[in-house]
Formats: sequence, C-alpha cells, structure tokens
Amino acid sequence: MKAVFPLLLIASLSQAAEPAARNAPRASYYKDGEIHITELGQPESRPITTGHWDFKPSWSVTGDHLVFFRRLKNDPDVNQWITALCIINADGTGFHQLTDGTFTDFNPTWTRDGTNTPVWNRKVPGKLRYQVMAGRIGGKPGEEFPLTDPGYPAWVHSSIRDGRLLVSSTPPQQGRGYFLMTPNPGGAPKFERITCELAAKGILDRISISPSETKICFEYQTGFKYAFPGRTLYVADFDLTQRAITNLKPFANVEGKKVWFAYPRFTKGETSIVYHAGGKLFLYTLADGSTQQVSTDDAADYRYPHGEATPN
Repeated sequence: MKAVFPLLLIASLSQAAEPAARNAPRASYYKDGEIHITELGQPESRPITTGHWDFKPSWSVTGDHLVFFRRLKNDPDVNQWITALCIINADGTGFHQLTDGTFTDFNPTWTRDGTNTPVWNRKVPGKLRYQVMAGRIGGKPGEEFPLTDPGYPAWVHSSIRDGRLLVSSTPPQQGRGYFLMTPNPGGAPKFERITCELAAKGILDRISISPSETKICFEYQTGFKYAFPGRTLYVADFDLTQRAITNLKPFANVEGKKVWFAYPRFTKGETSIVYHAGGKLFLYTLADGSTQQVSTDDAADYRYPHGEATPN
C-alpha cells in the first residue's frame, strides 16, 4: 500500500521546511509498519510495536494508552483487509487485543468523557459500509458492542468531553452529513447536524477536534468520489453550541498537488497540528503559520501521527 510520489516534489517539501526545535511536542505515529513515540524532530529510538503491520495509533486523553489496528490480511482493496483492534500502554507494556481478527476494524480513537472508551469503525460484513463500535481497556474479543445500526453508514472521527462523538453518517430520515452523535448502547443514538460551508461541495475527512473543543482540523477534497492524493488540510473554528465549523483556513497543500497530505492532528497544548505528506511528518504552528519537517529518516515511510494525550 506504500504510495509513490514524485521525488522532486518530495524534495521541495523537505527543503521548504526548517529543522524542528527541541522541546517539540511528542507524538505517536507509524514508521514502516511499526508504532513509535518520539519528540517530534528527534530521531527514533526503539518502536513500541514491532514484527507486525500496525496502523493509526490514537493516544488516550489520560496519556497512558494507545489504541491502534493491526493488519492481519492484506489486500489491494483496503476494504478487504482483515485487522485486529489493539491497545498498548504508552511505555510499550500491557499489549492486548480487543477484537478477534476476523473483521475489518479501522481508525480507532477514544472518548474524552473520563471513561477512556476506545471507539472505532467496523465494516459491515457483506456490505461496503461501516458502523461505529466500542470496547473497553482490558476487554476481550467478543465483548465489543455496536454504537450504530449496521443498516446505515456511520464513521467516527473524533469526540468531545460530554461523551458525544463526531461522526460522518447517513442516519435514517436525516440524510448524509456530519453530526455530533450521542451514543445509546442497545438503542438508537441521537444525531445533531454540524454545519460547514464545505460539506455541500465535497468530503471532510480525518476530522480532529482540538483539546479546548474550539477548533477543528480536517482533510478536504472537492467532490464526493474518494481520491486521497491532492487533498487540502484545513483548520477552522468550532462552535459546540451552534454545532458550526466557521473561519476555514487552508494550511497545507492549498495548490492541490497530487501528494497524500493526510491525518492532521492537534498536539498537546493545541499550539500546532502534526500531519503526514509524501511519507514525511510536518508540524504546522498555529500562532505564526510556519511549517517544519519533523520526521528525521528520509528513507522511511511515516504516516498517521497523533499528538500526546490528545485523542483525535
């Protein structure tokens, strides 16, 4: 699945970025199939997972756990992958598997409501759609439970402190959109629509709410046919009361270069956003709009960064 990018374009991305300063934020991320935790801009030490293909770590708000998925069966169509949801302590101990490795389970994150509940997206067997699932730290395969019905598509992106989840979905009688969803295990969840001027024109994806819950960042592409290279990354204001995304500002790949710019995530303290582009990691600073390359091994493939103690 490793993407190939024009060498001159990747070089130009690197040359435009200044070296990262010390005391930069920490992040977890994928590097060549292993999960690392590093102060951004510093070389890696040992990975906290090795010997597998481990993807998309998300760091709990308490700072002590990571949730990620492990690919068990590869396929050219990612919707046909077979994966297992896993949790590990941030120090590399306490690994355990939450699911039995017979489903397609993707892109986990955590609730921020004090329960540290892992939530993720599971492909509905036999269908090309996903539903939202949940589990618990220490949970065993088979103990996970659904938060949405398999009869309509739903995908969890992020969460807020009152327990609601930010999802993209097409709930019955409400149509396609982005919602704050109140889970109701065993019953029907409540969906409250979020407004954003871009939502009618294209896809908002890999959405992340800031720790203060006043800002939001995401990938955006015009049109509704998924095409990952060429997306623009945005940061915007987020009004929880009005459920509105406003004051949109593109901060990476404004030109729409056919490079995979993806997974913007706020860092601890909310001063910056880390993301990957062309197999490298970059850090965008909100205060001055500067961007630095923070990956250090130009021969490696870096993806899926995630700020310390800052769930998606």
